[in-house]
Amino acid sequence: MAHQREPLQPAELRGYGLELRSWEQRDADAVLRGLTDPEFLRWNTQLRPVDDLSDAREFVRSRADGWESGEFAHFAVVADGEVAGHVGISMIEREMGSATVGYWVLPEARGRGIAGRALELCTRWAFDEVGLHRLELGHALGHEVSCRIAERAGYSFEGVLRGAMHESGRRDAFRDVHLHARLATDPPPSGGGPGR
Repeated sequence: MAHQREPLQPAELRGYGLELRSWEQRDADAVLRGLTDPEFLRWNTQLRPVDDLSDAREFVRSRADGWESGEFAHFAVVADGEVAGHVGISMIEREMGSATVGYWVLPEARGRGIAGRALELCTRWAFDEVGLHRLELGHALGHEVSCRIAERAGYSFEGVLRGAMHESGRRDAFRDVHLHARLATDPPPSGGGPGR
């Protein structure tokens, strides 16, 4: 028997100088720039590529569907009044209390600690409001920036998953993934706060 997911109420979060809110159609241009950015594509292969504004609008629409189905909760990250990136939890399994978390930041917003701050804000919400126990974070082996963000946000390195994600821009080849995780019972991250 298939497990029935509970819908999630879209949330608006504020903290660490950021606002996390649901994606809106007016954000389609930011989505397109983020998901076609060469640095993003270097480390990620999307299951549903975003190549134009129509695809970006579909991305936004599907984010709303994710909230409704309870399958995922994705946020636009807003800094200084402008969309700066994305953070969200996916593959939510309420019975197990687990999910995965991911993020990306637009090129012009990089280097300001936005990913780490957004990750911490989303993590606290997932634990405190959604009631999850474990969040996993995976990134391509060699993506040192993402590795540092994960570690600073209290996501402990747990090992390497062999062949767990597609190679950049390919569906016929795979690469290894660094697996990090954080538990609701873990102590808060140290080292000067998120994104530092």
